[in-house]
Amino acid sequence: MLSMQRSNVSGPAALGPFSNHSQGVALMSAVARRDNLTAGKSAQDTGKPMAAALSMTLGVLSNIVALIILAKAYAQMRRRSKATFLLFASSLVLTDFAGHIIPGALVMHLYLSGGVSLPHDSGDALCQFLGGSMVFFGLCPLFLGCAMAAERCLGVTRPLLHAALVTKTRTKLCLSAIWLAALFVALLPSFQLGAYTYQYPGTWCFIKVLENTRGSDVAFVLLFSGLGLASLAVALVCNTISGLTLVLARLRRKLSNRRSAKSHDIEMVVQLVGIMVTSCICWSPLLIFGLMSVTRSYSSSLGEDVDVYKTLMVMGVRLASWNQILDPWVYILLRRAVLRKIYFITKQQADLRGSTFRRWEVSSFQSSEKNAVNRI
Repeated sequence: MLSMQRSNVSGPAALGPFSNHSQGVALMSAVARRDNLTAGKSAQDTGKPMAAALSMTLGVLSNIVALIILAKAYAQMRRRSKATFLLFASSLVLTDFAGHIIPGALVMHLYLSGGVSLPHDSGDALCQFLGGSMVFFGLCPLFLGCAMAAERCLGVTRPLLHAALVTKTRTKLCLSAIWLAALFVALLPSFQLGAYTYQYPGTWCFIKVLENTRGSDVAFVLLFSGLGLASLAVALVCNTISGLTLVLARLRRKLSNRRSAKSHDIEMVVQLVGIMVTSCICWSPLLIFGLMSVTRSYSSSLGEDVDVYKTLMVMGVRLASWNQILDPWVYILLRRAVLRKIYFITKQQADLRGSTFRRWEVSSFQSSEKNAVNRI
């Protein structure tokens, strides 16, 4: 009995107050952790729209500044080849401006409303319009960059043929054809080729690349990504040819009356290289991730990697959104006046270092002579 009573005293009843205290501490810590997580989540949700609004404002201001610069250059330019390039460039910046405003406003609306819960019915007009806008404003800069590179390649390698073929009217027709081609691709889901759906985390719409993909979805992604990657490849080839031609012309030291034209050509090719590099960095991940996702989804080989591909698609679309922000800075920073200032500043620094080094050599030589004489 004594042993039983002792065991009963030393049992849970004896430790009841301490147990309740420890449970209370654990409950309080759990509530604190929950409050911290809730606060962190709310701060993160509040920070996302703020970051989107800041990037949207930066993109709008950058495109407006680039449009003003291009409009002034177009009004002052009398060379037809340069005017054609500026018309293409102004159209590209204007397209980037619209592509930053329209999809950005819709994404901001979804952010502020908390997004949609996935899976969600993707047949609503908002998702269809947002998905089509992203495809349209994604293909247009790639097509325009490719057309600009091809036009400059023709102007650098075959200037007489370029003067005969490229006119302002044909340039406007080419721009119209580019916009219509991108619009045609964006409207293909209306003809049951592919589909637009809400993407993770429910704040944007794009081509269906994950979960329940069909053959038409694969064909649509192949068309979209294939056209984008082909445009980048053509631009790379044309810009490489133009750059090599200008380098060879500079090495051969053409006549002085053609040096001004070559300086304009160098400026345009440098800007085209900047556009191409920006487009490759910003758009290649989304194009490649889309192809990877839809092929694995269609072959039912995603398995537990669905979350990984969702994250990759989000990373790809965030990089692609920076294309409309960085493109205008190519014209703002890579102008001939800015490049000339950078060249003169660099040259002055090099001359200053060279003169300082020469003065140091002369002074050290003279001091060594004096020391030798004094020793003698």
